[in-house]
Amino acid sequence: MTTAQTQTAAAPLAVPAVELIEPDQAPILARPYFGEGAPSPITASLAHVPELLEVTLPFVGRALGPSAIDAHTKEIAIVRTSALLECRYCVQTHSVIALDSGLERGELLALRGEDDVEAAFSDPREIALIGWIDAVAGGRGSVEDGVAEAAREALGEPELVELTMVVGATLMLNRYCTALGLPTSEATLERLAAEGLE
Repeated sequence: MTTAQTQTAAAPLAVPAVELIEPDQAPILARPYFGEGAPSPITASLAHVPELLEVTLPFVGRALGPSAIDAHTKEIAIVRTSALLECRYCVQTHSVIALDSGLERGELLALRGEDDVEAAFSDPREIALIGWIDAVAGGRGSVEDGVAEAAREALGEPELVELTMVVGATLMLNRYCTALGLPTSEATLERLAAEGLE
């Protein structure tokens, strides 16, 4: 990664670019997505346009949520993509989720561009996955044949398709969260501080 790509904690906007809708202010169509307690900044911002909220959250939930692919593998894709796109909100939020899904601190630092990937990961399957993520999220145009072949052999076609969609959905969220300057929750920041991962 380049130096710019390793700076995942770029200064956020002082305040989000849009108001985050509170539960008692939510439009009727958005209220089912608020649940109990404070909504996520993604939900609270999308509530401005309930029609988008109704399609975006189910899509993101399906792409990034539970499936035949384990959470550990999905979090590798989400954290690495978010680090490449320098999305502070997604890197911080998913660093905590990644730890909870079994990633080790050293692996997380490598995914975030703060340490060497090959020193942190030894599993050929994960190395091929990270190569694929780097090519899809950090590249332009077609993926090189060698990278695609290594990923296809290591992952299999159904998993490669799903993980490519995970990367694509993450790219969309990265730009959304970064452009709007969405804030990371205090609980997440406290957990990251406790883990030495600010």
